[in-house]
Amino acid sequence: MGGKGFRRAMTAGLAVLALSGCVTQPKAPDTPPQARPAELMPAAPEPPQGPSEASRNLSRYYAAVQADLLAQGLLRTDGGGIDTPYTDTDVMRNFERIAFYDEYERNAGFRRASDTAVGLRKWDRPVRLSVEFGAGVPQAQRSFDERMVRDYADRLADITGHPISMAPRNPNFHVLFMSEGDRDEAIARIRQIVPDINAATLTLFRTLPRSIHCLVIAFSGSESDHTYRRAIAFIRSEHPDLMRRSCVHEELAQGLGLANDSPRARPSIFNDDDEFALLTRHDEKLLKLLYHPALTPGMTPDQARPIIARLLGQRAGPM
Repeated sequence: MGGKGFRRAMTAGLAVLALSGCVTQPKAPDTPPQARPAELMPAAPEPPQGPSEASRNLSRYYAAVQADLLAQGLLRTDGGGIDTPYTDTDVMRNFERIAFYDEYERNAGFRRASDTAVGLRKWDRPVRLSVEFGAGVPQAQRSFDERMVRDYADRLADITGHPISMAPRNPNFHVLFMSEGDRDEAIARIRQIVPDINAATLTLFRTLPRSIHCLVIAFSGSESDHTYRRAIAFIRSEHPDLMRRSCVHEELAQGLGLANDSPRARPSIFNDDDEFALLTRHDEKLLKLLYHPALTPGMTPDQARPIIARLLGQRAGPM
């Protein structure tokens, strides 16, 4: 590669100069050396700007991933159509699997969660979103991403009826767009946001493999508390626009309380098959259910099931 060759040439040049300096013995000066004028002092090196080499390589990788998914007819943005019918019974089943089960074991890294239902989780206070960028995120990309999050926050608020808005001051849902070269910066920022963060949780962010495109972690007040107090979404800035938008759609929705995925959910972004890139009409129904006042934090599936059936009306045909 051109970059690798350039580094080799520079190293060889420096080695030659050093060797020449060892051979030539300069004569001692007749007068003591004078201090170099301040205006001739070498300027401090500028900090590196823009994406690192590792970040550029990752960008190329994710561009190829997106191209491959699109070639397979995946990453749909149509929200579902006549080819993806579903019934109220499907919605009820999918809601229970996605809202009452976890994708990963709590405080255990990427270990899959046991197949045990947990209490319903959601926010009981306004969600105040902020967007932050690592130093390696291109400036031209930042305004696009910030506008994307703002527009999606407005949509989520309309769907759920819950107050969700951008709030640069005192946010409680932090959306971090970070490049591969920003990992140390991201870890430091996460420690600021959650000073008592669990070591295993912090390791998730530190060792995130490229197979994990993005993630969100929501924090409640205590182990027995089912109301969220804070959340952090980590979005890789190297993703092409559609995959980055897809990450925002899924992680922000999951950070509201739809924490799991299900292979039976369709049309849905809460499914690992990548068929849909953006929130679907089916997913909107899940969010509406989650934030219906009749469904309260800590409720079990058995308690919620008759309420959900009543809310859906148990229609047998397509919705």
